[in-house]
Formats: sequence, structure tokens, C-alpha cells
Amino acid sequence: MTESVEILGAHLVGSGPFASAEEMFRTSMAHLGEHLKRLPDGEVGERDTWIRWQNKRIGQSPQMRQQEAENIYVPFPPFEVVEGISTPDEIEFPNLGYGDAAIESYQTYKRLEADGIIPDDKRFMVGLPTPLSVATFYVAPESRNIFEQAYSRALGEEFDKMINTIPAEKLSIQWEAVSEFSLLEGLSENHIGETLLDEITSRLAGLVDLVPPGVEAGIHLCYGDSGHKHFCEPEDTAHLVDVANGVARKVARPISWIHFPVPKERDDEAYYAPLKNLNLGNDTELYLGLLHQTGGQGGTERRIAAASSAIERFGIATECGLGRREQTTIPDLMDQHASFCNSE
Repeated sequence: MTESVEILGAHLVGSGPFASAEEMFRTSMAHLGEHLKRLPDGEVGERDTWIRWQNKRIGQSPQMRQQEAENIYVPFPPFEVVEGISTPDEIEFPNLGYGDAAIESYQTYKRLEADGIIPDDKRFMVGLPTPLSVATFYVAPESRNIFEQAYSRALGEEFDKMINTIPAEKLSIQWEAVSEFSLLEGLSENHIGETLLDEITSRLAGLVDLVPPGVEAGIHLCYGDSGHKHFCEPEDTAHLVDVANGVARKVARPISWIHFPVPKERDDEAYYAPLKNLNLGNDTELYLGLLHQTGGQGGTERRIAAASSAIERFGIATECGLGRREQTTIPDLMDQHASFCNSE
């Protein structure tokens, strides 16, 4: 490994192939705990396929209905706003479920903390999708703008549930931006307009600023992980850097961390070169998702060496969550994280 690189630690993106939050917490602490600042609950149960469970939640809104048309992005017909609805305040979502899930998992987290399994210097991390991602996947283009605003308000209500139960100093929120990159790469229909990058970064900055004081706010930038494949292979990190820099300029509160994906094939310096233009400030940790089972330890070493040609200080992570992997592979993968954190 390149001697000049400083590994900040490890980051778990969110999901895990476990039956319960307790399994995720215990496995994470056993194999990687000393190198983690935040612990996700594995997005267990109905949340195991990122936002797919939100399709039913959206369908519970009396102001949304599904079209008969085929959705080209996911295997569900797209939603549209019913006739007569003209403002986002008229759209109601009975319960998005994120607050209830976080509260339930935090009870387990708190018990394990009391038992000494989780040290008190960790935080419980909750991953949330950007409303733009949900809208792009599940809503017809003509209804996306009004849906986004209504969904953002509903996510704010989910925050209220969490904050009323989970102490701010114990909570981290991770915003997960995916569809933003299908829009920037020209793969999704652009319903936003010519100022696409500005609109995307303004939306993300607004979400970061929505996180209450005392709660950590972070961002996971993603090119998808369906079948362990991106929806397209990025040429380099340029779009990631543009989005990260744009959000960092616009936020009114600190961003605690940003996570970038790294394709398993990219151990060339060209992929990482745009990172030289990254300007996040000293308070924001950068995690690169360059740790893969593919290529094993040697592959990760090559990707770290290539990344260090552009940036000398970052943490390590997998490209996306662990939920789509076989459970038996997770301990070894977590141990690989630890081996690089220990080799600084």
C-alpha cells in the first residue's frame, strides 16, 4: 500500500443481510467496531431492498394513484398525483415508516450499549433516500416536482418521530443520492431543466440543513447496486466531485461525511483524478467505496494506491450496502476493512 495515504477509518453504508438489527450491530462491533464512528441497523425486514418498500407507502396516500403505463426504471407502474391536487400541502402520506423503524432499532442499540457491546462514543446511523431519488424511480415526470415537496415534508415528520425518542448526540442521518446520477448521466428523463447540477446540489443541501442541530448529517452518493452493477459505469469521479463541492458550498451546517462509490475495475489513476478538485473542508470525512470482494486484498490495495495519487486522506468502505451479499461473506469483508485501518 502507498505509505503516504492516511486511512481515517471505516464506514458501513447501511444494509446488511441479517434477520435483525441486533445481528447487524453485534457483527459490526465484533469485526470492525473500533474503526467505526457510526452503526447502521442493516435496514432489516421490509427495508432490505433500499426504497422498494416505499412503493406501498406511497400507495397509501389518497392523493397518489398508479398509472397503467409501464415504469422503465422499476417493476411497478409509476404514480401520479390525482386530479384536483395543485399544492404539495394537499398530499398526505399516512406513515413512511422510517421513524418507527429507527425507534425500534435504537431500542436494541441502547440495550447493547448498556451491556457494553457498543461503546458510548458511537452513533446510531439512519439512512434516508433523497426525495428526488424516490420521485425519479416511482413517480411520473409530470408529478415529480409536487411529489418531491410533499415527500420532503413527510420525511421531516419522520425526523420529528426520531428526535422525540433518540438523543441528538446519538444519531447520525445519511442522505442517499442515487437518481441524481442517473439524471446527470442522461439516463433518466430530466424533469428539472437546464440547471440540473445546481438544482440537485440545492436539494441535497436543503436536506442536510433539515437535520436538527446536534445530529450528524452525512451523504452517500451512489450509482446503484442492482445485481452488484451500476446503472452505468462512470467515466471518473467528476460528477461525484461536482455534486459534493456544490452541496458543501451551499449548506448552512456541517457535513460530517460523504461517501463515494468506486467500481471494482477502477484501479487506474484516471478514475480518481477529479478528486484533486474536491473541496469539502476539514470537518467532512471522505469515504471511498473501494473495498470489494472481487480481487480480494490485492485489488483493494491497488485501488487505494490509485486513489492516493489524487488524495492522501480518506476512509474506506464498500461501494454500497452489504444487504445483497451472502451473510457468510460479511465477517471476512469486515475483517478486510479492519486490516487496512490497522495498517496505517
